[in-house]
Amino acid sequence: MADHALPGGGQWLLETACSREFAVPEEMGEEAEMMAKTAEDFILGEVMPRVDEIEACDTKIDTTIQLMKQAGELGLLGIEVPEEYGGFGQDMKTTMYVSERLTGLASFSASILAHNGLGSLPLVYFGTKEQKEKYLSKLATGEMLAAYALTEEDYGSDALNAKTRAVLSEDGTFYTLDGSKMYITNAGFADLFTVYAQVVDGNEKKFTAFLVEKDHEGFSTGPEEDKMGIRGSSTRRLILEGCKVPAENVLGDIGRGHKSALNVLNVGRFKLGVASIGGCKGLIALSAKYANERSQFGKPISSFGMIRRKLADMATGTYAGESMGFALAGLIDSGIGMLEHDDENWQKNATKWLEEYALEAGLLKVYGSEILDMCVDECMQIHGGYGYSEEYPVARPYRDSRINRIFEGTNEINRLLAPGTIIKKAMKGELDLIAGAVPQLTEAIEKGQIDKKPAEGPLGRELTVTTLSKKMIIYSLGIALMKFMMGLIDKQIILEKHADMIMTSFAMETALGRARKLVQMKGEEGAQAALDMAQLVVYEGANMIASLARTCAADVSEGSEEEFAKYEAAIDALRISYPVDTNTLKDRIASRIIEAEKYVV
Repeated sequence: MADHALPGGGQWLLETACSREFAVPEEMGEEAEMMAKTAEDFILGEVMPRVDEIEACDTKIDTTIQLMKQAGELGLLGIEVPEEYGGFGQDMKTTMYVSERLTGLASFSASILAHNGLGSLPLVYFGTKEQKEKYLSKLATGEMLAAYALTEEDYGSDALNAKTRAVLSEDGTFYTLDGSKMYITNAGFADLFTVYAQVVDGNEKKFTAFLVEKDHEGFSTGPEEDKMGIRGSSTRRLILEGCKVPAENVLGDIGRGHKSALNVLNVGRFKLGVASIGGCKGLIALSAKYANERSQFGKPISSFGMIRRKLADMATGTYAGESMGFALAGLIDSGIGMLEHDDENWQKNATKWLEEYALEAGLLKVYGSEILDMCVDECMQIHGGYGYSEEYPVARPYRDSRINRIFEGTNEINRLLAPGTIIKKAMKGELDLIAGAVPQLTEAIEKGQIDKKPAEGPLGRELTVTTLSKKMIIYSLGIALMKFMMGLIDKQIILEKHADMIMTSFAMETALGRARKLVQMKGEEGAQAALDMAQLVVYEGANMIASLARTCAADVSEGSEEEFAKYEAAIDALRISYPVDTNTLKDRIASRIIEAEKYVV
């Protein structure tokens, strides 16, 4: 990434908190607002009235196809498709802003986001001009619908070792694909599939992407999966038995299928995190409305402290996730936006930027999906026994939300990727961690030179706390690296703890930066909701990071009391202990939610 002056993925971890500005949703312009309103009106007016049809196994495909075509007519399938191919060519921030509004019904959200993301983006980023002209405009309008086929029965997270084979014909005009793919969203109605297979060339196997049409000879699908949740989405097995695919339908370079597979998954993780946060907002509204309507002991349950605490936690987690999502969107846009779309190297350079922020995309997916699970669980609890009944609108999202921690790479896999990516970047010199940040920090700790003075401006203390929390992560990762070297890659439990620390730090950084920016835009009074939630995110996040850092210190010490005492003292030197009245904070946050009966910032 030396071509650009912009910071790369993970660089924020080494910087003073809020030393750069992140994108925030409050800055979105009129065009984005109009597109988001179109998406919201479509979901509320067309999709939600047909929930029972979509969720019914015998009619869901026809109904979903009809609604997908309507979405295409409204332009909701072409948001990221370049204008020359019939789309709107919008940036990632606008994509996020619109995608979040498409989450009213998880089943339909899965269908449309699978088409817009994993289904269409391989062509956007890796297709030839001829392939784009043939397929992309049809995908943008809904004339064709798309799906993405990577997973196999024995190869989920290890998908690059898939067994599906592709053999080139003697005349070089087509490939014959044999194998099967599992759990393919939209498989029951998609017209075009991005399918990954091993091109067999003598003794070599070259992982490659293909554009496969449903009408290609030898292509078929299995029956619909009987799923626990997202029942209204189509999920089937693909069956490739002597499937003949034209040679010109190879997507990208032969043997380079991992480039499209992994980078499109990065965008998929980003979008899944965004969709999860959109789901949280709907659950907050549902919970607040019910809490106001439901009375016990002569007063609405929204007046009870523990119910208010639940609403506050739901809103605060959603605020942090939303802040992370827009920050990431802005980072991606800052790189891709520098590129000229008609440049012959656009695809190559755009792919580099998607790779650059794989770390943040994975963290957003984990954070968003786990906040959604927390929100739907609390929504169920607020509804009490009624929530457990299918007559009330909580049971369906409760079932639906669970898949998000498995989709697009399990949360366990994404947790391993986060610190692993930091370590690899450090080893390659892309992050000045090993030779720079770690020894400099260690020296500063030993000399008692850690600055704990509160920074200037709103939430100045929280800014200093966030900076010190990042230093705590750097120190913790540094001592683990010194102890285990590259063997740390195999210490999954230690990596998991560092992933949670890094993820929490990103939430703190972006929540805090957003609140401070809103003070500039609206003044302190207008930004009070964001200030309250950011203060809570930082306070609780800093305590979590300190606790995890101590646990990691114990892991690295391997039972040595002397080593642990040394590490613990260093961690304490990086911590500011201060009181926050979380009860009052949460009560203020809850009051806004209860009054508006929706998520508010």
